[in-house]
Amino acid sequence: MADDNTISTLNNLIETCKDGQEGFKLAAESIQRSDVKSVFYELGQQRAKFAGELQALVRELGGDPETTSSTTAALHRGWINIKSAITGQDDAAILNEAERGEDVAVNAYKKALEETLPANVQTVVEQQSTQVKAAHDRVRDLRDSANAATT
Repeated sequence: MADDNTISTLNNLIETCKDGQEGFKLAAESIQRSDVKSVFYELGQQRAKFAGELQALVRELGGDPETTSSTTAALHRGWINIKSAITGQDDAAILNEAERGEDVAVNAYKKALEETLPANVQTVVEQQSTQVKAAHDRVRDLRDSANAATT
């Protein structure tokens, strides 16, 4: 019997990962700094990998995994705002929006970890959460250095 709450929690994380994957790709295509561009591509790939791992867990639980991001959900997650930052091609603004999107991802994982999850699911979510927090800090540090350079 599938645990509907666990499947729902995992599907929410899948959407968060898909939103991050798309957001990082968009940011990488628009940012001028090549070092940041490569970081964004790397983090986008990380989120694609995470979504795949979570989708496999949903299948193991007998559920239907989420396969796409949600534009409506993305609005709430902050990644959609990156489009407005990109129109000006301002690296600092793009980094600000990427960091805001990462805040939402960190919070999504925090909320998921507050749920009672099967041990194998808990382990995967904890491992991904640790890496999402590290990615957040990396983006925050890039943002801070870019903002310091513009002041």
